[in-house]
Amino acid sequence: MQSGPAPLAVSLGDPAGVGPELIAEAWVRREAESLPPFFVAGGADLLASAGRTRGLALPVAQIFHPFEALDCFGRALPVLAGADGDYTPGLPDRDGARLALASLEEATRLAVEGGADGLVTGPIHKARLAEVGFTHPGQTEFVAEACDVHEGDAVMMLAGPQLRTVPLTVHIALAQVPAALSEALIERKGRIVAMALMRDFGIAAPRIAVAALNPHAGEEGRMGDEEARLIVPAIERLQAEGIAISGPFAADGLFAPRSREGFDVALCMYHDQALIPLKALDFDQGVNVTLGLPIIRTSPDHGTAFGIAGTGQADAGAMIAAIRMAGECAERRFGN
Repeated sequence: MQSGPAPLAVSLGDPAGVGPELIAEAWVRREAESLPPFFVAGGADLLASAGRTRGLALPVAQIFHPFEALDCFGRALPVLAGADGDYTPGLPDRDGARLALASLEEATRLAVEGGADGLVTGPIHKARLAEVGFTHPGQTEFVAEACDVHEGDAVMMLAGPQLRTVPLTVHIALAQVPAALSEALIERKGRIVAMALMRDFGIAAPRIAVAALNPHAGEEGRMGDEEARLIVPAIERLQAEGIAISGPFAADGLFAPRSREGFDVALCMYHDQALIPLKALDFDQGVNVTLGLPIIRTSPDHGTAFGIAGTGQADAGAMIAAIRMAGECAERRFGN
């Protein structure tokens, strides 16, 4: 691939959701939001329709190579020639799922091969994708496999202006969390998080806080022994490696304003422990970042929102934040 700065690759997400209209608005607001150049993998006609539905002046330029986006980004939304479809907001179907999958595959391929400096993925509908042959639990696992990275080493971080959190366990039942936790899991993900914050976020010595699993951090074993048995030993080993990690802290007080001043990221034991505070604080600017990959991958931290797709109600803040964050990480990682 061509040397030098490359644009970001953006996948459509489900075309019946809010993804296409938010991508369109992100391009329209590119200058005001200081966004780096990006292109969309497929869906030129669909994006034009989504822009019209939202009342946007959206010129679309069809391109045949990612680097063409650098020349036309200032005057039109660059869209890679390829798959396209009808714009039917709020009405997901299998044809739309096939388009979403084709866009995801192409955008990911280009990021892996170096045609894009990073990957931004639009929100998908997992059940519809499964109907057309998508076998992964989500886009994170798909991208990890495309990068030849074990899915356990692809770490989800939720990031907003006020908070960063990492769930150590993700899409499993709450009853399964204690058995899924281990010292090795905490140590491996703690190392990946520390390295990524240094490399891609420019934090020289990341401060990591670890949330307890049980109320009151187990209260000396009266409410559970996972803190003493699993979490503390893992923290001590990471501290011995020079990582600035501390805890476990009772989760009910960890996200208060004064507490947040003391750390750069919180490692949380399960999905909702990480996502509830992030969404409460930064819902419209929350970004899902995948750490531990050889490529940069971000996504807006919201779903397809079929119920408001095409109505103009969806806030583009998280999509804009995902594009901006991917560009900032690429600049730090590649020096472009």
